[in-house]
Amino acid sequence: MELGERKLKILQTIIRTYLETGEPVGSRTISKDTDLNLSSATIRNEMSDLEEMGYIVQPHTSAGRIPSDKGYRLYVDTMLDDKTSEVQDLKEELKEKSDKIDVLLKQVAKILANNTNYATMVSGPRYQSKKVKFIQLTTVDENSLLAVIVLDNNAIKNQMITLSEPIMQEMIVKLNFILNTTLNGLDVTEMNLAVIRQIKEQVGTHGTVIDSVLEVIGKALTEDEDLEIYTSGATNILKYPELADKSDVTEILNAFEEKKVINNWLETTNTKIGEKNDESHDIQVYIGNETNVESMKDCSMVTATYKIHEGVYGKIGIVGPKRMDYDKVVSTLQSLMTQLDDIFKS
Repeated sequence: MELGERKLKILQTIIRTYLETGEPVGSRTISKDTDLNLSSATIRNEMSDLEEMGYIVQPHTSAGRIPSDKGYRLYVDTMLDDKTSEVQDLKEELKEKSDKIDVLLKQVAKILANNTNYATMVSGPRYQSKKVKFIQLTTVDENSLLAVIVLDNNAIKNQMITLSEPIMQEMIVKLNFILNTTLNGLDVTEMNLAVIRQIKEQVGTHGTVIDSVLEVIGKALTEDEDLEIYTSGATNILKYPELADKSDVTEILNAFEEKKVINNWLETTNTKIGEKNDESHDIQVYIGNETNVESMKDCSMVTATYKIHEGVYGKIGIVGPKRMDYDKVVSTLQSLMTQLDDIFKS
């Protein structure tokens, strides 16, 4: 059946009322709260159709209806398409904490939790591609070299290299010069056979040392760093009976406390970090099982992507019940992302 304008308005009223009260919504409530001027009987018929179409469900025989995940999805999609509401400016509040990125991101999590009354989590920045900035080989003893690799994100990687034979200090100096002039500014995909051949031709002997050094550099460029996660407002979950009464509420709270769920959240959201253009923050809404995170199956999650500069991205997420105030959450998130853009640009 086609979802006409009347059914859509009734569905929107059911969802808005349920968001406010947390109680199943009956036909009499809808007849009082809408301007449709329809009788309760007509509204009941429309609600019966909406239930048959899968947009609402009746939790108990004598109760009203509540939205299904499908109903929430239609509501969210419509809201995102038509959204024109004013949003508040959070820029000054953020600017006070913008001197250090970790302090700023902690403040972002706190502001969102306070403004929305939901739980929030913010990932530290991820680097899509890492490049070599500087390499330093230093003799530790006649059998060992210390390789220090500085990446373009200023991360420093240290690795010991075991030598099969001693190397003169003059050769170490030469190796440092060749490696830095050849590899500076390259990522792992650009270190092809031609580059490796070029380095070995210049070095002449000690090819096994070059192999070991390149292996260390490759590892430094490809290994994942421990991702910082900042959370706030986890206990806000307890304010919503449909979550607080669940037997797995402890699992939800532990997920925030121990941050076990965060990597799952980052990996299962549909859009890879950085795929969107500069004007898009990739605001996504995941309802119930759409999160692909077992402990969040009774929750909704709204995420956005922030960009510090080219190749450096992170995620912001807001978690609450399915009857989340999507309008407020998206408005607050849109406003905050705009302010973050201004701060990062400056």
